[in-house]
Amino acid sequence: MKGDRVEVVVEAGDDTRTYEVRATRAGRRVEVTHGRGVVEVTEVTRGGTAVRTARFMAARVVALVEHPAPRAVPLDDDEPVTPLVRSA
Repeated sequence: MKGDRVEVVVEAGDDTRTYEVRATRAGRRVEVTHGRGVVEVTEVTRGGTAVRTARFMAARVVALVEHPAPRAVPLDDDEPVTPLVRSA
């Protein structure tokens, strides 16, 4: 869905780098796969054709965060989100 995005934080020596893959057009989605030491983030069309792919060594990936696109109308089975409260 347009608006889906995935952030990947990768270790790069003494530093970290953040990469972002977005679903740029309506009908596209972002898929994440991993195996054999590689994490792959792909933007895919409705028909399943890969538009762009980012590959990372799994050993270097520090964090992988998926951000789904916000829904215009919440579904009946959506649960309310409880914000986290930081303890003192």
